[in-house]
Amino acid sequence: MRFASIIALAAPVFVAAAPWRRNAATNLLVLKFADVLEQLEATFYSQALVKFKESDFTAAGFPSAQLAIEQFLSIRDDEVIHATVLEETIKALGGTPVDNCSFDFSTVLTDVTTMANVARVVENVGVTAYLGAANLLSDPVLLTAAGSILTVEARHQTILNVLTSGTAIPQAFDLAFTPSEVLAIAGSFISGCDLGVKANQPLALTNNGTVTTGTLLTFNSPALNGSTDGLFCQMMVGGLAFSISLPVSQCVVPNGVNGPVALWITSDSQPLINNPIDRAVDKQVAGPMIAFIDTVPQLLGQMAHTPASAPPPTPTTITLEQATSLINNASPVPSPTGY
Repeated sequence: MRFASIIALAAPVFVAAAPWRRNAATNLLVLKFADVLEQLEATFYSQALVKFKESDFTAAGFPSAQLAIEQFLSIRDDEVIHATVLEETIKALGGTPVDNCSFDFSTVLTDVTTMANVARVVENVGVTAYLGAANLLSDPVLLTAAGSILTVEARHQTILNVLTSGTAIPQAFDLAFTPSEVLAIAGSFISGCDLGVKANQPLALTNNGTVTTGTLLTFNSPALNGSTDGLFCQMMVGGLAFSISLPVSQCVVPNGVNGPVALWITSDSQPLINNPIDRAVDKQVAGPMIAFIDTVPQLLGQMAHTPASAPPPTPTTITLEQATSLINNASPVPSPTGY
């Protein structure tokens, strides 16, 4: 009932866009691409919620398993609605949704901690995809409707930052990716369908342990062929006009970075422009990938999630005599005044 009523209200927001407006083919391509990403997200959360039980969330360091599960369920439901409305819109505009994609998450649904961290990446990619596609939509009605999904994806991103002990809102600006850049991250989970977009080569970190300020980043990609000679790493943070460009052998996380960082390997040292319209795509060897550099812990995240590697505090038991002594020696509490 909830899905049916919401879809009935939301679908006209997209369908109101007239199919005869200019660049209608591009509009449809963008909607199809967005729909596949929403299918990916919905499938990811559905499989995760089937596989992991309350005890798995507790073992992963969530003081309240129900709190975490409630949020993952809510996010999953939103993604299902997004996909359904996008598909109805594609049909209304004379197109055919892409419905033959397969999604494989076997490598990341190994445990709750890994799942939650990947969910954080998935939602961040959702934000970058919608933001990056804004310039491709010529129809203002479609653009407004897509923006209404983008804001919800950003809320998901915030919740997952909290659930993974990160900063709730780490930066004042978000990143935007081209479709090819989006597929450098999401493409490894998708098979069996043609999205009409060539994916960038994927990129992965090979660092062990926590990545933080001063960490020398090391990479792996099919595009590197075992060598990084003459190549450069590009670190892009929301709000900066350009990426930070360094030789791959000197790719050290600088001070002041917190939250999601997009990473590329490029063939020259020229920094990449922080907008998907003017960014040099011909210099990108691999990436982007998203790394989370959590250098500013917040109480909200610590309350929602205690990493499993950190043992819970051991309660201390004191004797009745010790308790009496503490009470007798305590400073008196002043009475409230002004009442």
